[in-house]
Amino acid sequence: LLSPESSVSVSAHNAVVRLAKAPGSAGLWDKFGFGLEPSALQERLFVSEENVDGFLGTAFCPSPCSQSARESQPLIEVLDVTEDRIQIRVE
Repeated sequence: LLSPESSVSVSAHNAVVRLAKAPGSAGLWDKFGFGLEPSALQERLFVSEENVDGFLGTAFCPSPCSQSARESQPLIEVLDVTEDRIQIRVE
């Protein structure tokens, strides 16, 4: 993390944590943890094509699937992500 560029803003009904990667870091973040104590953090995934695909793949095939069942799963593509919505395409 890049300390001077990371920040926290807290109001009566909301909290925002802004994290900035250090210049040597590359790639997207997959997940983050949050909570009151380091030993009891909850894990959340960032919205990405891979995470959406994994989530929906589990929903379509919750137990270990056969190869043919995996091949028949829909193709999922994340098209747009905003604060208000996520747009995905399923083929």
